[in-house]
Amino acid sequence: MKLDLHLVSPPGFEEILASEARELNLEIGEVETGSVEARGDVTGLYAANVHLRTANRVLVRAASFRATAFHELERGARKIEWARWIGANTSVDVRATCRKSRLYHSDAVAQRVMEAIARTTGASDAAIVDDGEDEGGDGQLVVVRMFHDRCTISIDSSGALLHRRGYRQAVAKAPLRETVAAGMLLAAGWKGDVPLLDPFCGSGTISIEGALIARRIAPNRRRAESHQFAFARWPSFDDARLSALVAAALERELPRAGIVIAGSDRDAGAVEAARANAARAGVEADVAFEVRPISAVAPLAGPDGLVATNPPYGVRVKGGRDARDLFARAGAVLRERLPGWELALLSPDRSLDAQLRVPLDERLVTSNGGIRVRLVMGRIPALTTVR
Repeated sequence: MKLDLHLVSPPGFEEILASEARELNLEIGEVETGSVEARGDVTGLYAANVHLRTANRVLVRAASFRATAFHELERGARKIEWARWIGANTSVDVRATCRKSRLYHSDAVAQRVMEAIARTTGASDAAIVDDGEDEGGDGQLVVVRMFHDRCTISIDSSGALLHRRGYRQAVAKAPLRETVAAGMLLAAGWKGDVPLLDPFCGSGTISIEGALIARRIAPNRRRAESHQFAFARWPSFDDARLSALVAAALERELPRAGIVIAGSDRDAGAVEAARANAARAGVEADVAFEVRPISAVAPLAGPDGLVATNPPYGVRVKGGRDARDLFARAGAVLRERLPGWELALLSPDRSLDAQLRVPLDERLVTSNGGIRVRLVMGRIPALTTVR
């Protein structure tokens, strides 16, 4: 049976997510800001949670119907086969949003859906969660959206957001989400075949996600092994199907990355955190983390490679002249020691890009730590070619 899926992505990475989903043989529908519509069977649903590197959440569309009055909402909600996803002892969290609809009171809408769930399944432990609470509570999350008098009800299959791979327990200042780090590498076309360097590595997220890509490790394979997905608690959960997916994922993994992956940072505490995170991810032998400032970055072997980084800005640096000086120094070092390499970085300001003196193209706009940033890319010229 085919399921209608709603894949949630970090802003700006929708096309990257759609490309990933196609590789899993999911049928791609509409691509909108922050989301991709797709269709697939139960195996595809499980695989989306296990394999997608840029998905924050995977929702199953349970129903979509017009509702201009509460009796229409109640009738539509009662038709849903809630018992496929919710048992009598399941706690439920309902999150509702209402925009441009005659049913505009989100709590009242959520309450009607909760009553429909209780009537069908007998589940009595339910709570309303606020819009914007990404994680929801401990229960099964049900998402209700009223838009232009159309009600769409979805079931969350992921549980904790999918950027929570499980390895990043130690973090530095302004940590980069794993989904964004992986998306940067995928947007750059990096496939683990040339060296990778992050000279502002912080807690190591870009380097670790690079190692997972290079070794073909499914980003949430460990969560699958321990059944840490919402779908693993559904009455309809197929353990054998998930076990087969995990076995296939393990068979695809490579024993080593096969290329140099390096990360450095002037903050010794950040580097210590990065090493601990790499060990938890099982890639400590694939990534070399070192304590060194940008001025001490050493050239890596080979004429080709990728520098992918999230330089300090916002809470990691004072801003103004400090940020400009840091970007200028970074650009000079990269032009001197890594000419010909590709550069991919997040930047909040075009004036900072200019300090690098590297020709850059904007690939997408996203958000990092609440700051609007752009992913910019370009080839690093030799120092002597820049006037």
